[in-house]
Amino acid sequence: MDWIKIGSAVLLVAMFFMILPGAKRMVKEAPKGDAKDWMGFVIPILAIVLFVILLIALV
Repeated sequence: MDWIKIGSAVLLVAMFFMILPGAKRMVKEAPKGDAKDWMGFVIPILAIVLFVILLIALV
């Protein structure tokens, strides 16, 4: 392993520990989703999955 890879790994770990407190605060203060929000997420994903299945069936 050369010095560039070791330095990159050290910087990556340092960046992780610098970002961690802010990420924990954002997760704690984030608004909670209700059923309507989740359905707005699930319906498009389901439509994409069904479209992919249709494309596979047509092949």
